[in-house]
Amino acid sequence: MVTVSYNSAAVLGGLLRSVGDADCVVVDNGGAQPLDAIVAESGARLVRLERNEGFGRGCNAGAALAQGKNLFFVNPDAQLAPGCISALERAADSLPGFVAANPLIVDAQGRAHFRTGSILLSGSGGRGEAPAEPVGLPVLSGCALFVRRAAFEAVGGFDPAIFLYHEDHDLALRLAALGKLWHVPEAVVRHVAGTAAPRTADVAWLKGYHMARSRHYVLRKHGRPLPLLRTVLPALSGLILPHNLWSARRRSRVLGQVSGAFSSVGDHGEYSAP
Repeated sequence: MVTVSYNSAAVLGGLLRSVGDADCVVVDNGGAQPLDAIVAESGARLVRLERNEGFGRGCNAGAALAQGKNLFFVNPDAQLAPGCISALERAADSLPGFVAANPLIVDAQGRAHFRTGSILLSGSGGRGEAPAEPVGLPVLSGCALFVRRAAFEAVGGFDPAIFLYHEDHDLALRLAALGKLWHVPEAVVRHVAGTAAPRTADVAWLKGYHMARSRHYVLRKHGRPLPLLRTVLPALSGLILPHNLWSARRRSRVLGQVSGAFSSVGDHGEYSAP
């Protein structure tokens, strides 16, 4: 298992305790919080990056040291239910054309989050009820992404040009060219979204900025129509929503999105992670 931490010490221990005796690599993505004691207690291995390289590059750094024929990327604010990894390994060995999968992802209240839509796909896919049996998926969430190492390496891993957001769907579409993406409900991961990094106005601005930059980049990369318009309009629409104006953190996120959207105009979306 590989997890990327950016000042995620408050939640990281819960994930590591849920992993059991599986091989685990923790990537400290330039954070300021010491992770040595938390990681040592679990028996995991720690990789330190000098600065925040973004989610995809962090995952690639962890994958380079991980062992085994499969890789499991899990957010630090998630926890694995008992038997999760074993269920995914069985699925990889038994499901036809298996390349990669998501487990059943539930929130803190146990509600399933099942999503099949993406800005990179045509059609009306979106959120829905999670199937009780394994089914094929058009895209995968990076919150808990299980993949055959050979396939991950064959497509070059996560795109290092993407700092944050949409890197999971970009990877999933490239993996889908090699085989089938699956939903495996027998494996369960509990995800408390939004608790992996500090919830400050500065972090919100950074997330908003890279959300817009990544959006334009992946839309262009995958040949989707009107990439600039589909980046600028959502950013501007956020400025007129009252709930965004009343919250300093939400306001910072929207302003970051606007800044990211318009910064992509000058370079035509040729985004590269800092």
